[in-house]
Amino acid sequence: MRILPDYSAHVFHTTDARAHSELWRTVFGLVAIAGLYVALALIFNQGIFELTRYRPEFTNELITGSTPLAMYVLLASFGLISLSVFAVVRFVHKRGALTVFGPTLLAVPQFVRVLGILLLLGVALMILPPYGIGGELVPNLALGKWALLLPLSLVAVFVQISAEEIFFRGYLQQQLAARFSSPLVWMVLPSALFAIGHYQPSEAGSNAVMITVWAGLFGLLMADLTARAGSIGPALAVHFVNNVTALLITALPDSLGGLALWHTPFGIEDEAQLRAWLPVDFAMMIVSWLAARLALRR
Repeated sequence: MRILPDYSAHVFHTTDARAHSELWRTVFGLVAIAGLYVALALIFNQGIFELTRYRPEFTNELITGSTPLAMYVLLASFGLISLSVFAVVRFVHKRGALTVFGPTLLAVPQFVRVLGILLLLGVALMILPPYGIGGELVPNLALGKWALLLPLSLVAVFVQISAEEIFFRGYLQQQLAARFSSPLVWMVLPSALFAIGHYQPSEAGSNAVMITVWAGLFGLLMADLTARAGSIGPALAVHFVNNVTALLITALPDSLGGLALWHTPFGIEDEAQLRAWLPVDFAMMIVSWLAARLALRR
């Protein structure tokens, strides 16, 4: 009887990383990614400053992501992470940049299959009770404007989520798994770093720890899907649907809500109401993970 998960497909995800998997190379790669990202971010931010220097209120819009333009800028900035990873993979690890996705012949169909089942799950959840999230939703963008912006919004969200998956479940999980066999290293370490990156006590207040735990568990589940599938295709699909729902469908009014069709009746500073909703978020994460696993078994 099998006790441990079947991670035999993980070898497909790590094969290209094995040739140059020395620990010093991975540490140097992380430093190089950070350095490249900082350099690119400085150039990017300077460009945005020059373009918006006569609109001082845009700085505040960027902080909260309160307008479509601000959201596009924020989401596009994540692409700098992907570019940094691609450069390091190519020049430090001497392999193709796209190998961070795992084999393309696995990643693309797996992404499509998982995306399809998650869309079906989303439709079912909209039709079935219970309804509402503890209050009436507040309209944000007009439906026509939202629909007009939707294609670009979807691309922007994909840029954002793919950057996180490329770094955490792509580069970091690949390099660690190519060097260490234990999931305690290649699964837990990237997930812990992913969680730390979501720790925002100044914004989330007393909910900061719970949100960090949510992010850590999400990272573990995405690492699990990647190991089961042999590519980051399924993790990309789950992350994409999660963030489309949270950023484009129903968002918090005071945190990254500029592209949403609706806003929740509570904000990130309404700690009690947000805390009451977080268990639902945990449940949705688990259900999405299970649905993705079902899609992979087909």
